[in-house]
Amino acid sequence: MRTPVTLLLELGLILAALSVLGAVARHLTLSPVPLYLLAGWPWARGVSLVLLAVTAIDGARAAAVLPLPEPPAFGATPAWYQRVVIAVTVLVAVLSYWPIRNLLSRHQVMNYSFNPLHLVNTYGAFGGIERIRHEVVIEGTDEPEITDDTVWKEYDFRGKPGAVRRLPPQVAPYHLRFDWMMRFAAISPTYAIPWFAAFLVKLLDNDPVALKLVRRNPFPASPPTFLRARLYRYRFADRHELRHSGAWWQRTLVGDYVPPVMKAPPARSRPGVEGF
Repeated sequence: MRTPVTLLLELGLILAALSVLGAVARHLTLSPVPLYLLAGWPWARGVSLVLLAVTAIDGARAAAVLPLPEPPAFGATPAWYQRVVIAVTVLVAVLSYWPIRNLLSRHQVMNYSFNPLHLVNTYGAFGGIERIRHEVVIEGTDEPEITDDTVWKEYDFRGKPGAVRRLPPQVAPYHLRFDWMMRFAAISPTYAIPWFAAFLVKLLDNDPVALKLVRRNPFPASPPTFLRARLYRYRFADRHELRHSGAWWQRTLVGDYVPPVMKAPPARSRPGVEGF
């Protein structure tokens, strides 16, 4: 049997090792996917699979190399307990048929129960995902004035749709939190009120911390003079469109999300962005 000290020590060692690996991956801007494959650490900070891994460490072997007490001996597992475990395993396996069939179906249902017991169901954070989505695209220019001929350059994000010719990346189970926030900003502008304007202010300053949230800064030499945000409707390109244009996405402009704004003049007492 593992003592609480043993469990805490084992868990602490695992979490310490994962923290070091995660810091190295972030410093080198590497994909965290290998970290998940090696350690089973979903959502970057979860420990559910790590806790399962801890149970694979035998207390007797830990006591052989560490100053820990020898775990006491236990008798054989009762036969009734083994039968209960087998029965529950068979029940779950049988009830899993319908959710698995639903998973492979072209007409999936979410958050649905397939039996009166409400066991082994389908669950999803979103009841339905549509094929068309709206995205906010941030653009900037370094020209001193805005005219009809102004050239606007897009900021690329790490995961969310932007440039139509960019192949959608595989990032799951890693959670790109800011991309996720941008997704909801397109759905509900009210959601973005507390932080979106502040983010634009940081981009107008070429703030290095804010720029870590984007994949590519189109103004590496000097900050942009103007920024704007536009709302687009995205859909996946079909096979013919992809072959003809090389674009993975097809998008249509819906309208302005934030009109062109510039950094406030130095004479103003409070820093901010003109237009807000």
